[in-house]
Amino acid sequence: MKTNWPWLALIALGAYHGINPAMGWLFAVGLGLQEKSRRAVMAALLPIALGHAASIAIFAGLVWLAQASIPDKPLRIGAAAVLIGFGLYRLLRARHPRWVGMRVGFRDLTLWSFVMATAHGAGLMLVPVLLGMGGTDTTHAEHSLAMGMDMNHGEHAAMLEGTTGLLVPIAAVAVHTLALLLVAAVIALVVYQWLGLSVLRRAWLNLDLIWVATLMIAGLVILFV
Repeated sequence: MKTNWPWLALIALGAYHGINPAMGWLFAVGLGLQEKSRRAVMAALLPIALGHAASIAIFAGLVWLAQASIPDKPLRIGAAAVLIGFGLYRLLRARHPRWVGMRVGFRDLTLWSFVMATAHGAGLMLVPVLLGMGGTDTTHAEHSLAMGMDMNHGEHAAMLEGTTGLLVPIAAVAVHTLALLLVAAVIALVVYQWLGLSVLRRAWLNLDLIWVATLMIAGLVILFV
């Protein structure tokens, strides 16, 4: 019997990404203050979420393809090595991609968000969850053939399982991105409307360090859980 933990984990990670100012809400607030408009804050969040989703989707697609062609144990070892290696890289080289300025449009914001999410390894953080989800039961067609069903039915079942399995990473990206968007929107509006950016100087938390630690812990989780 499957549990809902992977979906809850996707929501939690989406909220965590939404809290991180490097994932976009700080940029949205800056644009809002520049334009002196709350609408500008909200307008900036949609392309930011789309760029983040595009980056996450690449990793989700790679995991889906890898699960279909690589045995589970080598896949987990490889994923753990990538997570821990990227975490060490971020720890030793903690630089953010630079941007040209604050005069940006929808396409620029989407691209900026994609670059930031990819550079921070946001999609890598979802790898343990995606591996744990396991998609759907991909052995259904094999069982059907073993029970003496004809080849055409077996091929149809395999195609159906493949299509259904692809829906899992798509849904995962959607759930994660929606959680990020909702949390980022709440934080951006609260900071813009009431707190102001000065709150960051009084109550700053090194989320980059937490991010790196989380990536490396996720790598260990893949290996030992």
